[in-house]
Amino acid sequence: MLKKIFLVVTLGSCFSILTSYKPDPVHVSQKPGLKTIVIDAGHGGKDGGAKGSYSWEKDVTLAIALKLQQTLQDAMPDVNIVMTRTTDVFDAPPIKANKANAAGGDLFISIHCDSGDPIRHSEQTGTRTQTYYTGKGKSRKKHTRKVPTYRYWTTPNPAKGASTYIWAVHKNDDKELAMRENSSLYIDSTLLTQVQDFDPDSPEKRILYTLKTQQYFQRSASLALTVEEEFANIGRSVRDALQRQVGIWVLQATAMPSILVETGYISNPEEEEYLNSEKGQQETAEVITKAVARYRYSLEHPNTGVDATKQ
Repeated sequence: MLKKIFLVVTLGSCFSILTSYKPDPVHVSQKPGLKTIVIDAGHGGKDGGAKGSYSWEKDVTLAIALKLQQTLQDAMPDVNIVMTRTTDVFDAPPIKANKANAAGGDLFISIHCDSGDPIRHSEQTGTRTQTYYTGKGKSRKKHTRKVPTYRYWTTPNPAKGASTYIWAVHKNDDKELAMRENSSLYIDSTLLTQVQDFDPDSPEKRILYTLKTQQYFQRSASLALTVEEEFANIGRSVRDALQRQVGIWVLQATAMPSILVETGYISNPEEEEYLNSEKGQQETAEVITKAVARYRYSLEHPNTGVDATKQ
């Protein structure tokens, strides 16, 4: 099931048409390696996010994000780690995306918790006598009948597991807009000089933005699959690497590869305990760090034929 995310990536014919057109001297520039990673702790401040039986998503995501900051820094001391927040504050998603773009990020990781609606139950507890009337005036008659009575209750949703999202393909236009508005993040100085006088809607620039958007989609998909594989490696339930059909602004408004990690279901009592525990938060941070290390290797060794999801 993990492979279904690549159904969109394999729009080979469309991508081939784009890549077959190589206007001179424009080409897609590749900045090697991974220099800046932006970590976003989801929600915050007045936006609590999902609520468990005793905890809020905003607090769990911040705790995991801070541990992720440390594990990434320990594993990659040469990489700049930027946080969208380190305290319980609220920033609207466009502000978070702007922070990431302003930091010149090469990768955006947003940390969240999933939640499932409680399961509703009912059972018949007995019957009661109901009075009703038929007819009008002198013909009006009184009747009684037995009707069932019920009790209703809910139980926590048993859904569990981690999942990793990238932006949906129908959001590519939004991602491409972010690329257009932040081209200095991924175009080197030489190429920028060559294209800076082009009309923004010229075929050369449009192809450049489209190619880069497709490349970032593929990189995001690869990293999402790797994160899910690393979760599975420690025995965590995984729910798949998926496209986020409901718009998550920070995924499509950041001019870089971007993923959103749903670390588990805060609505599930067992998972809520895990997500609030020191062990659970540290394991989650280490899983994402291992996946990012594999992703980085694939960027720095593009000609080795190593699949980042298998390395």
